[in-house]
Order: sequence, then structure tokens, then C-alpha cells
Amino acid sequence: MTSTPELNTELRLKRGAPIKNRLAKSAMSEQLGNGEHNPDQRLFRLYRTWAEGGIGLAMTGNVMIDRNALGEPKNVVLDEQSDFDAFRQWASEGQVNATRLWMQINHPGKQIPRFLSREPVAPSAIPLGRGLEKLFATPRELADTEIRDIISRFAFAAGKAKETGFSGVQIHGAHGYLVSQFLSPRHNKRTDEWGGSPENRRRFVLEVYQAIRDTVGPDFPVGIKLNSADFMKDGFSEEESMDVVRALSEAGIDLIEISGGTYEAPAMTGFKAKASNEREAYFLDYADAVRRHTDVPLMVTGGFRSGSAMQQALESGATDLVGLARPLAVDPALPQSLLKDAGAKLAIKRPTTGLRNLDKALMLDITYYESHLARHANGRKPKPGLSPWITVASTFGAMGLNAFKPRRA
Repeated sequence: MTSTPELNTELRLKRGAPIKNRLAKSAMSEQLGNGEHNPDQRLFRLYRTWAEGGIGLAMTGNVMIDRNALGEPKNVVLDEQSDFDAFRQWASEGQVNATRLWMQINHPGKQIPRFLSREPVAPSAIPLGRGLEKLFATPRELADTEIRDIISRFAFAAGKAKETGFSGVQIHGAHGYLVSQFLSPRHNKRTDEWGGSPENRRRFVLEVYQAIRDTVGPDFPVGIKLNSADFMKDGFSEEESMDVVRALSEAGIDLIEISGGTYEAPAMTGFKAKASNEREAYFLDYADAVRRHTDVPLMVTGGFRSGSAMQQALESGATDLVGLARPLAVDPALPQSLLKDAGAKLAIKRPTTGLRNLDKALMLDITYYESHLARHANGRKPKPGLSPWITVASTFGAMGLNAFKPRRA
């Protein structure tokens, strides 16, 4: 690592192969699992497209560790019933052009729509708020034995990710999913060893990390996507987030991706989160602060649109990797442009049909970008100016009335 890294500077982590540049694809929910929740040709093609586009590191969309706990109908699942050969091909196709492909592994906890589960599980029997309680059922509190079973499922999925050829794994500890729920004082009201004090609330994520480490061995990279904050008064705070960063750093985590928000306050989509002055990205101020507490490489995701802002963030030391999501959904070859011309940028306007209620009902902020992913997965050329009405038509065609049911943020 040089003292003044550039976008094309290699990054070496404590473990695993080096990452060829500082551009990383952050996880996006592809909704491209097949009927058995395995990856197929569409995901193979999509990730090969990103790899050929020049990205250094790619994170998969959240792969669920339990097919009985899906966040969305078409999630990919990695458990005992999975087709491991399909995962091997996914890993192979996604790592052409010296790209590293990590699998993001996840459990949704209570963030399971009612039409998928009438009784989801969570640290405590507390429903989602801010109107979401109508769309998501009140969860059942997990028993201690169930918590330990979930930890073992994280470890199993990580072991299979390594076995099938992925370059690393990332624990999804952000955006209000199960790990995030354990960390949050708003959602974790337990009085046993898994709740109460901040130390007890972070026990779950530390146990997940240790179980994964014990399974994959000492040389396989393990990272985490972690909230800087929940952006709710009684939720997970920046101060607690920094304490978790310190604890995970001491435990040996290899990469920390910084994001923020939950379904109740979706800062990861720009809601409530603001760019750091003129730095574009939403969470750089937090990254500046957390850098004083860890020497683990950081990845900041959310808001980056121009090569100049990305370069500035690297030079400032706030981040080691630039996380990109929506820009890569629109233009998979953006890394090539950025590496050739640091002044390159991609302007993205918020998609709208002009009908606010329709936009909200279809969650156009999410489904619009899924439409782009589907184009790439089906071998079609990128179309940055894709009409939002194409998304409306394709969403209704694929999901019918389910189009109006809640989706991942």
C-alpha cells in the first residue's frame, strides 16, 4: 500500500490475494435466484460483466443462510440443500480479469415480509415501526438454542463459500437485518447474555465471526458490512458502532464496509444521510472518526459518483476501498472509465414516473436498479437512460400484485 493510493493502486489485506485496484462493488439484491434458490446463468453472466468491467472486488448480493428465512422471494440461499456446483460456476465467472468475488451472507431476522413469513424471528418480539408493522409480522423472540443454530449456519455458509471458490465472505451486519437487530438497543431488549449491555448486544456478531473463522481457517478473508448508525434516536449509535469496530478489529476482521440505516430509516439510499460537505459519499465523516480506532482496511459505500471525489477520499485516508452500487448497476464498465480518467463521473437522477404514489408503491428506488441488473444478466447492453416505465411494466409482469409488497432496501 502506498502512502498516497490512487484508484488503480493494489490493496493487500492481512489475508487472501491482493485486490488489484481500489474500486469495489457493494452488495445489491439481484433477485435472480432460481426456483431452488441457486445461482444460474443469469448471475454467472451478471458477475462476469462486472468483472470484465474492471472492478477490483465484488460483493455478491445477500446470500441467505437459511431457506426458511428469506428476505425476498428470489434470494439465493447457501445451505445443505444448495447446488454447490452452481456456486462454483458463479465464483469462477465472477473472478475473470483478476477480480476478487466475496460472498455476502445474511439472515433477515424480522425483516421478512408477511407474505413470506407470518412468524419471523428476532432477538426480541418487537415489531418494526413507522408503519412497517403492517407489512412485516411481529417476530418471535429467539431461544438460546436457535441463536446458536443460526451462528452455525453462518459458519456453514462461509465454509461452503470458501470450498466453492469465492475469495472471501462478508457478514451483513447492517441495514436492520438480524446481526444489526442484535446490535440495536431499539430492537434487542433481551436480559440474557445476548442483550442488555452493549457488550452483550455485540456478543452475537463476535460469535458469528469466530464461528466463521474457526470454519474457514486462518488464511481466508472475512469482512463485515456495518452500520455507522441506525439514524434513529433509540437505535444503534455512532459511539456504539465504533466500539463494535474496535472489538471486531481485535478479533481479527479483515475488512469493514461502512454503511448506515435500516428499513425504518433507509440512510443507505440517501434518506437522512447527507454527503460529507463536498465529498459526495454519505459516511466519510464517520470513516474519518473511526479510522482513529482501527487499522483494519475500510470500505465506504453510498453517494460516490465522480472519480475526483473517490480519489480525494483515498488520499484523505478515510477509506481504502471505494464502494459502488447503483453506478455499477447503470454502467458495469464504469471502473474502466475511472481507471483511464480520474475525472470521469456518472450522474444518476432519482428515478420517477412522475406519480409519487406509484413510485412509492413499487419502491422504484430499488426496482429501477434491479431492472438494470436484469438487463445485464440477460446479456443486453447497458442503457443508462432506461425509462422508469420499463421498470413498472417488468415489475408487474414478473410479480403481479406482489409488486406492491415490501422489498429490500
